[in-house]
Amino acid sequence: MPTAYVLLNSDLGSDESIINEVKQILAEEDVTFEVQGVYGVYDIVLKLSSGDSENLRAIITNKVRKISKVQSTLTMMVIEEQENL
Repeated sequence: MPTAYVLLNSDLGSDESIINEVKQILAEEDVTFEVQGVYGVYDIVLKLSSGDSENLRAIITNKVRKISKVQSTLTMMVIEEQENL
């Protein structure tokens, strides 16, 4: 199943509101997801899985990256052939 990890940098103090918005947006999509605030270089980690890799890319590009107060993202797509090693 296509999976992606998205690391997000946010405006200072906006982590909770972004996490809530991610949950609202993705609840309406055909994806499985986990989202958590983290300490370190990035502020939020999002794991997304979908049956369709193009759908996954579209959600990341057109929905997640366009959330206000998200400063930048880093997306890592899992190599499907290695997912079950």
